Amino acid sequence: MRVEHADLSLLGARESNQDRVGAEVTEAASLLIACDGMGGHAEGERAAQIAQELIGQRFRAVARPLLDPLGFLHLSLGAAHQQIVKHGADFPLESRPRATIALCLVQRTSAYFAHVGDSRAYHMRRGKVIARTRDHSHVELLVREGVIGADQAQHHPMRNFVESCLGGEALLPEMDISTRQVLQAGDVLLVCTDGLWANLDDEIIGTAFADPQAPLAPALNALGERAVSLGGPTADNTSAVVLRFLE
Repeated sequence: MRVEHADLSLLGARESNQDRVGAEVTEAASLLIACDGMGGHAEGERAAQIAQELIGQRFRAVARPLLDPLGFLHLSLGAAHQQIVKHGADFPLESRPRATIALCLVQRTSAYFAHVGDSRAYHMRRGKVIARTRDHSHVELLVREGVIGADQAQHHPMRNFVESCLGGEALLPEMDISTRQVLQAGDVLLVCTDGLWANLDDEIIGTAFADPQAPLAPALNALGERAVSLGGPTADNTSAVVLRFLE
């Protein structure tokens, strides 16, 4: 399996970067990870780091290609949640470390998404978003129910209200695992925190990687800088990993 990949993590207008991203790339399979430590909770950056490191370790420890990619994603998210809960056991419940996460596992000609919260995974083809994850958030529910439009969601007063996350209570959180996404040569896969997508619509994100000959790193850097610029004085940490499936 031949791929090209790049990653990015920008501070934005925040005092610290609570995002963690990673790419585990091998000839047989690749795993993209984007974690966002939740602001307002103790050690959010530590929660994100625990999730990224633990899931990366689990990926490196299994035979590749994976026989059960969906099972791997589900069990890995559960293990990360349990480890973050354990780390925050001495904190008051309302301030325990928490994080959102998005994963993308690529092997053979397939991709599989998993996410908790409002970190996202995207599948793009020829400059268009053909699939993406749906946030565990109140605003996403309003969009799906037709109460508000996608353009209204970007400015809704509850757009940062997340309804599921890793950490906090011991009960496993709501997590979504996708069905198989069939890949074609040139397809682009992206996982990111909400700092990237919050001020960018799907069209902007898709067209950023439309040129199949353009290197991914400069395109991702330009997209990240645009997201930070649009965020202005409230720009969040902005992080992503992108991968182009070549063959």
